[in-house]
Amino acid sequence: MLELLFTQQLQDAGIADGCVRELVFAPPRKWRFDFAWPGRLVAVEIEGGSWITGRHNRGNAFEEDCDKYNEAVARGWRVLRFTTDQVNDGRAIAFMARVFPGSRAMAFG
Repeated sequence: MLELLFTQQLQDAGIADGCVRELVFAPPRKWRFDFAWPGRLVAVEIEGGSWITGRHNRGNAFEEDCDKYNEAVARGWRVLRFTTDQVNDGRAIAFMARVFPGSRAMAFG
């Protein structure tokens, strides 16, 4: 699973500290972030299925995702979105090094 790979990359890079999986951020809505660092208001969404017609690529779900991301920004969150390819080839974790300077993720870049 893609989220498991990203979790391992975060651990290997020393970025996992303070990370919460599946954080609900806007109760009573059931919106969740795939990964979140609440103390830093940083969230990551893994956008699987970017090359297929998946749930998130369809009109209604795409609009719901836009609502979710806009609400997150209104609440002060920085939301980073990564595709399957970006996680698999290391671009996602390399970018995380820019967000968390001093991490071991620099070695991935």
